[in-house]
Amino acid sequence: MINSSELLTSLDINELEALADSKLAPSAQGRLSDLLAKNSDGKLTGDEAKELDLQIARSDQLTILKTRARYTLQQQAKASGR
Repeated sequence: MINSSELLTSLDINELEALADSKLAPSAQGRLSDLLAKNSDGKLTGDEAKELDLQIARSDQLTILKTRARYTLQQQAKASGR
């Protein structure tokens, strides 16, 4: 569960909505898909395995930020009675 110290209070509602709706760049999503396919085929090189780990970590961080943005929007709506 997210606590109040993780609210993104420095962002306005438009920024929060944009962040909550954001996605990986198409090029990054494509590369991630390629690396995941190679991984499932057992054909990743050592460098590609490192790159895959980095891409997954970045994707995870984006998911966390999106969750925090959505939670902040929910808390703001509750506070304003919406």
